[in-house]
Amino acid sequence: MAIEIKKLDKKDFGKAIDFAIEGMNFDKYIDNKFALRLYGRFFLYTELERSTQVLAAYMDDKLVGILMADIKNEPKHYSSIWRKMYIQIFEILMSILSINGADTYDVANKEMFEEYSKDITPDGEICFLATDPTIHRKGIGTILINEISKRERNKLIYLYTDDNCTYQFYEKMGFKRDKEKVIKMEIAGKDIPLTCLLYSKLL
Repeated sequence: MAIEIKKLDKKDFGKAIDFAIEGMNFDKYIDNKFALRLYGRFFLYTELERSTQVLAAYMDDKLVGILMADIKNEPKHYSSIWRKMYIQIFEILMSILSINGADTYDVANKEMFEEYSKDITPDGEICFLATDPTIHRKGIGTILINEISKRERNKLIYLYTDDNCTYQFYEKMGFKRDKEKVIKMEIAGKDIPLTCLLYSKLL
């Protein structure tokens, strides 16, 4: 079946959340299924709010992959006051419950970017890329990377990932590992070692 790239349908937000939970292994950090779902929604909404490009891959009208990117000097078409409210409420809740694992991750990414951007000025960031974990050997991730490359040709793009995700895919797609930082995330009383990674590529 052919894969079509089009606008993400709101009815597929739940599916995109599933992709985020599975692809970024959130279930390894959060045991409670209800909390896991809430965090998955928070993550998706946060990325939608800051993205200028949201590419959704559909196969026979079924969502099979998604790529979000924040490109400099491009308008943000996906902002919503309701999503902003959800993000703010969730951030307050995390602060009250002293959930600081994500903060550790964000700080590491910020430190890597500060080092990376001392001599380099990127044009944008790939915020999120995930595909349907039940579909194999269809090249969905490759199609999404190729599509953003066509739309943003000759732009320098960076992204964050970690060694708990399929970072090898980006290396196969020609991304260069520029920075890495070892951290220890404390979540639900557990210390979780992780290596944060920053990759970049001239599209």
